[in-house]
Amino acid sequence: MAIVVNKPLPEFESTATGDVLVTNTSHLGHIFILYFYPKDNTPGCTTEALHFRDKFDEFTQAGAVIVGVSRDNMKSHEEFKQAHELPFELIADTEEKMCHMFGVVKNKIMYGKKVKGIERSTFLIGADGLLKQEWRSIKVPGHVDEVLAAVLALHTASSAAS
Repeated sequence: MAIVVNKPLPEFESTATGDVLVTNTSHLGHIFILYFYPKDNTPGCTTEALHFRDKFDEFTQAGAVIVGVSRDNMKSHEEFKQAHELPFELIADTEEKMCHMFGVVKNKIMYGKKVKGIERSTFLIGADGLLKQEWRSIKVPGHVDEVLAAVLALHTASSAAS
């Protein structure tokens, strides 16, 4: 099943750091940000994680939950999370199930060779479980601010409706 804006997420289940179970329905009632990144402790991925960390309180105040996903193993995630004081959980998608489900596995050219890599992408899921917005092939500078603006707009709209 494809990931489609204004549709529910396909079923999935993964364990994140802190032994937290994350599923397609585990965050119903909360705005849910699922961001995919290539690799722990690389410059762009660390910068992105730090931006989410630095805006974490604003995301939380808007009712949002953040979860990062990469192909790194749980040990790498735990070390990355601790080293950078990340206040959100990370999913170790070592078998690439979620990466394929969300269509973020791409062929890239690295040092003249074709390699399979993760396309930096973020998915914004509403409290109703529907995908509200997606960002693909993103550049780190300014991205977290864009996501926060979308979360605040979604939070404001849902607050006005209730």
